[in-house]
Amino acid sequence: MLIHPQFDPVAIALGPLQIHWYGLMYVVAFGLFFWLASKRVQLPHFARRGWSRRDVDDMLFWGMLGVVLGGRLGYVLFYKPGYYLAHPAELAMVWKGGMSFHGGMLGVVVAMALLARARGRHFLEVMDVAAPCVPTGLAAGRIGNFVNGELWGRPADASLPWAMAFPQSGSLVPRHPSQIYQFLMEGVLLFALLWWYGRKERARGQVAAAFVFGYGVFRFVAEYFREPDSFLGLLAFGMSMGQWLSLPMILFGAWLWWWCGRSAARRAA
Repeated sequence: MLIHPQFDPVAIALGPLQIHWYGLMYVVAFGLFFWLASKRVQLPHFARRGWSRRDVDDMLFWGMLGVVLGGRLGYVLFYKPGYYLAHPAELAMVWKGGMSFHGGMLGVVVAMALLARARGRHFLEVMDVAAPCVPTGLAAGRIGNFVNGELWGRPADASLPWAMAFPQSGSLVPRHPSQIYQFLMEGVLLFALLWWYGRKERARGQVAAAFVFGYGVFRFVAEYFREPDSFLGLLAFGMSMGQWLSLPMILFGAWLWWWCGRSAARRAA
């Protein structure tokens, strides 16, 4: 059985200034998004619609606001509304943990809708540009979770070669390193599939729909290996909060992909 290395969560300390690994992962995530989106707008079907590096700059700025504000608000509303209602002073204390992907995604959707309106572009076209550039940021975030030794997995058979004990959990029970599972599924694999799928021109909105569907599926599967939040446990039908939040993504993503294809066929006709 492996033991979590117990990394120091502080990557760089300069006197009173401390830079945490998780914070660095946000920098990596935004940097990768900028680089990939800059490549993506050079594809012929985006270049002929006038997409430029300036558009990527604006997408990154608005996306950063959406991720941070939406991620925090989503965590507060989806996971601990009662706690933060009783402790409102902690709402802004993001350094204590507490970010929700589903909330961050909703924040980005709102931010991209505002950007699309300001630029006179179709919202789904903006999302098609952004969607394949997101999974690498998710991968960076899961690396941050692993370094911090948080969001560990459910108990695993000790014979599993990569079973790992997380002392932060309060015991040395062998567990699934679910952060690595999510890094591989929601990050690496989802990026590879979306980047391949999005290289060719698709019906407007179908690349974004593929992201919503794909993330929902991979997150739903990963939750079977991830320890449910202690303050929530498993909910109805033995599913975690992450699975209940992923189900609408799977259904909506599948419907949106079909609807976008049907709409494109009607426009062509």
